[in-house]
Amino acid sequence: MALYTDTVMDHFMNPRNVGELQDADGVGEVGNAKCGDIMKMYLKIKDDRIEDVRFETFGCGSAIASSSMATEMIKGKTLEEALALTNKEVVDALGGLPAHNLHCSVLAEEAVKSAIQDYYEKNNIPYDRSKFPSETSCESCRMV
Repeated sequence: MALYTDTVMDHFMNPRNVGELQDADGVGEVGNAKCGDIMKMYLKIKDDRIEDVRFETFGCGSAIASSSMATEMIKGKTLEEALALTNKEVVDALGGLPAHNLHCSVLAEEAVKSAIQDYYEKNNIPYDRSKFPSETSCESCRMV
C-alpha cells in the first residue's frame, strides 16, 4: 500500500484555494510546535455563510493536503456547519493519512475554528467558547 492516497497526492500537488484572501472577514493561524507546520485560514463571510476561503500553509504534504481539503469542505457552508468539521472528516475525505501525519488534519480543523472565532470577535458576535480550541487544548498543537 502506498504511504499517501491518490487524493492526498492530488491535493498536495494541486492544492485548492491557496493564497491570502484580501479583506478577509476572519483569519485563523495555528501551528504545531513539534513538526513546525503552520496553517493560516482566511474566510469571506456573507449572510452567515462562507462565501470564499483561502489558506497558506508552511508544512509537509499532509499539511497542505489537509488545508486544501478543509477549504473545499467548508466553502459555501454556514458558520455552524463549518464549526462542525472534524479532523476525522478531513482524514476520511483524503482517504486516510499516515498515523504520524494525523496532526495535520487537527491543524486544519483548528485553523477553520480559529478563523471563525476571529470573525466573531472582530464583529462582537457572542459565541460559545467551548466550541473553539484553546492554546492548551492539545499537547502537540499550539495556536501561533
